[in-house]
Amino acid sequence: MKLTALRLHNVKRFAGRGISVEGITDGVNVLSAANEHGKSTCFEALHALFFQPHSGNPKSVQMLRPYSGGNPIVEADITIEAGRYRLTKQFHSGRRASVTDLGSGRIVAQADEAEAFIGDLISGGTSGPAGLLWVRQGVTGIENRSKSEEENDKRVRESLLSSVQGEVEALTGGRRMSAVLEACEDELNRLVTATLRPKAGGRFAAALEERDRLQEEEARLAKEVEMLHGALDRRRSVQARLSELENPDEEAGRKTAIANAEVVLEAAKLHDRELKALDAEATLAASRRDEAQQVFDRFHTALNRSGELARRFALAEKELSSAAKRRTASLAESEAATAEVQAAEEEERIDRQLLARLEAALRSRHAAERLAEVRLRLEQAEAARQQIEDGEAAHALLAIPADAVERLEALDLKIVGLRAAAEVGLPTLRVDYLKDASGSVSMDRQPLIGGEDRSFAGIAKLDITGVGTLTIHSSRQADQDGALETAEATRQTLLAKLGVDSLRAARQRDIAARNKQEELVRARQRLADLAPNGIDKLHLDAARFAELSQDPVELEADPEEVRARLADATRRIELSRNRAREASVMRTEAGEAILRAQTEHTRLGQELEAIEAVIGPEAGRTELQQDLALKLSRAKEQVDAVELRAEPLRRTGRDLAGAEAALARARSVADAAGREIARLREELADLGGQIRTRSDGAVEENWLESRDLLAAAREQVKRFETEVGVLDRLRKALTATRAAARDLYLKPVMNELAPLLGLLFDDISITFDGDTLLPQIVRRNGLDEDVDRLSGGMREQLSVLTRLAFARLLARDGRPAPVILDDALVYSDDDRIERMFDALHRQSRDQQILVFSCRQRAFAKLGGNVLTMQPWQPD
Repeated sequence: MKLTALRLHNVKRFAGRGISVEGITDGVNVLSAANEHGKSTCFEALHALFFQPHSGNPKSVQMLRPYSGGNPIVEADITIEAGRYRLTKQFHSGRRASVTDLGSGRIVAQADEAEAFIGDLISGGTSGPAGLLWVRQGVTGIENRSKSEEENDKRVRESLLSSVQGEVEALTGGRRMSAVLEACEDELNRLVTATLRPKAGGRFAAALEERDRLQEEEARLAKEVEMLHGALDRRRSVQARLSELENPDEEAGRKTAIANAEVVLEAAKLHDRELKALDAEATLAASRRDEAQQVFDRFHTALNRSGELARRFALAEKELSSAAKRRTASLAESEAATAEVQAAEEEERIDRQLLARLEAALRSRHAAERLAEVRLRLEQAEAARQQIEDGEAAHALLAIPADAVERLEALDLKIVGLRAAAEVGLPTLRVDYLKDASGSVSMDRQPLIGGEDRSFAGIAKLDITGVGTLTIHSSRQADQDGALETAEATRQTLLAKLGVDSLRAARQRDIAARNKQEELVRARQRLADLAPNGIDKLHLDAARFAELSQDPVELEADPEEVRARLADATRRIELSRNRAREASVMRTEAGEAILRAQTEHTRLGQELEAIEAVIGPEAGRTELQQDLALKLSRAKEQVDAVELRAEPLRRTGRDLAGAEAALARARSVADAAGREIARLREELADLGGQIRTRSDGAVEENWLESRDLLAAAREQVKRFETEVGVLDRLRKALTATRAAARDLYLKPVMNELAPLLGLLFDDISITFDGDTLLPQIVRRNGLDEDVDRLSGGMREQLSVLTRLAFARLLARDGRPAPVILDDALVYSDDDRIERMFDALHRQSRDQQILVFSCRQRAFAKLGGNVLTMQPWQPD
């Protein structure tokens, strides 16, 4: 590969302008200028062109950007065996990369394909061989550097020497083996320490921690499951005892005993008490039946609604998919139209240049014709700029934070959940008024409506007209932590901050802001089309054309044929631009369609999630429906059973008579049974609370899930252990193989370096480290010197000569590359620098050398092709 030209625009000190270095030839090329004239800028720009991807933004790319901003553009012409090409990259905004065949003018690669083309030229980036052929200002590659930089240099030089030997494709040496070994070590370092112990913060250590955590979680859940089973067993025994105590036969026996003591009186009292108890039981059973009926009805209503929502949700998904396809098609059509515009504009530019050469005498007339066009575009550009300023002001008023709508939706869901949680489990009361009742009952100064359930928490005071006040105490407190009030206050604060009164208004405002943003994008694009170089440039063009149009010019020839071709090219540009505008409108409409589809899809999804929260997962809906139906049936059966027991008592009556002594004894027996029943009921309530708490928490399901997760975690740990063993074994095998092949690397480098050292030094030899392949000891006049004790001039000369030797190896390997030096000889004396010039000219017979230097007087003796920087503007 050989360079023939370098161009850069808006790079570092060349803000808003560009320069070009043309006429780079074979052999030695010298660009010599004073400091701060842009030589190092040219070097850094050329380095970024070859080694930095256009899509990235690392620090080295950021340093190219001038303080005033803008998009750096770097362009180089090269010659390779396949032909002559132009490499172009633009960084930051408007990122692009392209490769153009200079022979045909055709673009052969763009974007990632262009990066791959350049990567093939440099054989692996800065970590490949080409990276060593660059010598930057003040960097020799031998001076003391950080540990990470030294390790990187070692890997780079090993990679170079391996590639020179032609061992690229063998795993016993070369870049592939080095890359595999480095990847193996990197993967091991992510998992374990140097002693093969799990590395803190790594995936292996995280897997071990997850396994230990799951073991503790599984043990805790197993204990809770055991406690749940114990509570269920105790509840069954308590229910059996209660059933025994509440058996009608037992109660009849106690009543018979009371009747034997005081037959008439106690029988009548027992009759009255039993009837009241059965009435209360009937009321409770009816309440449970109504509650079960309401739950059953709500389930069926939600189930019926879910089908319709699922159908609409599926339609919304199809519409969203269709909108996405339309947007993809419109984007492809827009890109094709843009490419057509660019091609047409390129043809028009070529014709215009030809017309300028043929009709130099028509410039004044052409200026007069262009004056009206420029003034029209200037008026349109001014109008577009005013539209942009107005749109930006309107957008600033409409814009809201990106996550504001999502936060409002989350708060609404949270408030609904808190309200529902606050009402669950609260005690309720209900009043059924008589038809001819004259009074009423009120709670907290609000009349209670007959037949409606009313929940309360804490203390409830019932005002009964004509009777008094009934105070009821509840152990349940509503929303003691104030979470509901906090959530509502947060929501109201957020709405006030956004300047809206509801979630719907926030969504509408967000959509309006997006629409305004799209209008701004179109207006900016229109301004860019009308004034690609700015409105000030249009003003300058108008003034220039006005001045040129005042000068009369005699026409020496008739350029009608060229003008016709130019007019045809202009018409094609207009047609292609119209198609591009049409494609842009289609793209905008497709974007709006997908926004509407996404909004409808999200709304239906949220509503469907709310319905599914009621009816549960689809797999368990049948079981849930059967369970609700069974509960309703049991509640109805319980009501019928109570009514069946109460009906005989309502038909019969008892006389109030009996004996006091027998009554006292019978009551003592009944009281004892009642106390035991009460105690058992309290215990049953406690057990029910414990069971509900653990059942609501899905303890058994969580326990089973934790067992599965624990098994998976153990399997993951086992896989990591296997992976570490395999990687360690692979690393040992690769290290042993590379050590065996190391002797192949040193001899070719020394063979190429020896004649260069003889040319520069009278009596000198270099000893390389057998492990790192880096210069270690220099033998001069029979004395050994460490490399780090050499003078700065000696070290930089060794660095340059080593690159020249490496370049010769690359050329012999069939991959010639230019050697680029940026002020690399700053410490050398006059005699030694002239010898270095001889070495450069000797090596330049077979390759290209490009030298940047600020030492104008010293490098005047170097000779070679003298380069200069000229102003340049990109097309």
